[in-house]
Amino acid sequence: MISIVNISRGGAAAFHCEKPMNALDLDVLQHARDWVAAGSRVHLVTVVRTWGSAPRQAGAMLALREDGRMVGSVSGGCIEDDLICRAREGTLEDAPARLTYGVTRDEAARFGLPCGGTLRLISEPLRDTQWLDLVLESIRGHRLIQRTVDLQDGSSSVSAAGPADGPDFDGRVFRSVYGPRWRLLIIGANQTAQVLANVAATLDFHVTVCDPREEFHGDWSLSRTTLITSMPDDAVLEIGTDERTAIVAVTHDPKLDDMALLEALKSRAFYVGALGSRANQQKRRERLRLFDLDDSQIARLHGPRWACASPARRQPKSRLRSPPN
Repeated sequence: MISIVNISRGGAAAFHCEKPMNALDLDVLQHARDWVAAGSRVHLVTVVRTWGSAPRQAGAMLALREDGRMVGSVSGGCIEDDLICRAREGTLEDAPARLTYGVTRDEAARFGLPCGGTLRLISEPLRDTQWLDLVLESIRGHRLIQRTVDLQDGSSSVSAAGPADGPDFDGRVFRSVYGPRWRLLIIGANQTAQVLANVAATLDFHVTVCDPREEFHGDWSLSRTTLITSMPDDAVLEIGTDERTAIVAVTHDPKLDDMALLEALKSRAFYVGALGSRANQQKRRERLRLFDLDDSQIARLHGPRWACASPARRQPKSRLRSPPN
């Protein structure tokens, strides 16, 4: 579903998205929270370590109810079937516990793991919603949060996390990190934006498209995106740009692209780019130097461009490539 928002200059932001964060991890945690609140017996199963080929990596989660209903995935196959049987039989531990699959060749074949693949999981019963509520609130507030579980005494705690933090398990203490989805802000509602938005959405980015021009955004109909009609510099500020946000300007209109870049290059966004040729990128950098940006900020600008290959080389007439370092 598309949500259209207008953020006026000088006014309060009215940023809204119908389904702002429906990534798998959030879906798992939300279902787990709702099931526990409804009185169900629920286990949260998390991948903590993998060896060899593994279909899911550390941090992948599965919420499992006592009747076998589940949300999420830890392997994409037979391991889920085994966990469902354990839940229905009531044989999952009442305290945080390790589960390992694929130790032997026969076991790997039984559970459909790739050759040499081994998964170590942590299964923990969810007794209340307190920590789930804290984590879900942080995710919706675009904040990273870390949960630590001690398998020896069953204790757990929640604390703030940084961009470099990730899942970790030392054999006794397991640390999991939860946070907002990766986000992409595209400046411009044109055909290039449509292609880019489709690719990003497929990769589970939360995609926002900004274009104040009615003749461009009037017919925008791409699902899985949020359309906002504010000015680009306002949009960069109002969406709460953070370390999980990428910003790409594709309007080919310096009045709009540069407005966004002036704020984006000062933000915490992990990627800032603009479409244009090598010559246009140089002109853009010269324009940006006229404002309150220093060389280190301008150097953050990535400049993908459309370039024509030499006909003598008999290559496709155009291709998208990044400039040399």
